[in-house]
Amino acid sequence: MFVYYINVTIDLKFQQMRISFMHLLMLALIGLSMSACAQKSDSKNHIKTSMTTMDTLEIKKTDEEWRKQLSPIQFNILREKGTERPFTGKYDKFYEEGTYYCAACGAELFTSKTKYNSGCGWPAFYEPSVNKNIVEKKDISLGMVRIEVMCAKCGGHLGHVFNDGPQPTGLRYCINSGSLRFEEGKKKNSE
Repeated sequence: MFVYYINVTIDLKFQQMRISFMHLLMLALIGLSMSACAQKSDSKNHIKTSMTTMDTLEIKKTDEEWRKQLSPIQFNILREKGTERPFTGKYDKFYEEGTYYCAACGAELFTSKTKYNSGCGWPAFYEPSVNKNIVEKKDISLGMVRIEVMCAKCGGHLGHVFNDGPQPTGLRYCINSGSLRFEEGKKKNSE
């Protein structure tokens, strides 16, 4: 009887340890997936972009006005700073020639000439096409320090920028497909 009690106790301890290990493993996997687009980011390589504040935006609308204009996914990303799941966005593995604009206001943001496959699961660019149309801001959400990228005209959340990109800039603008609208062909004349 005593031996049976010891065996049951040991079995329970091993099951608790196994469950604890599984919880730790799940937390580690969740942490890795959350940081897929969260490599170390600092400003040493950053291109000079607009320093617009939200008070000086050209386009100001209420949430209700944005909801009428944007799809639910676009609203979540652009207005609520959401993020699409990796490898699910329309422009992740998309390499047509053309220009990418803000899906909310139409500001020119990136061209296909600076787009590359970073493998992070979101469209990646190594520089904006019009620097003044991009705002960068320190983001400390989700327990990480990153640099958020926003549209300077409407304040829409686009994604984040990291310093692990290719030359000539060394930057990776990791951008949500839902924040972009693509137009095929030549770049329009910028303002």
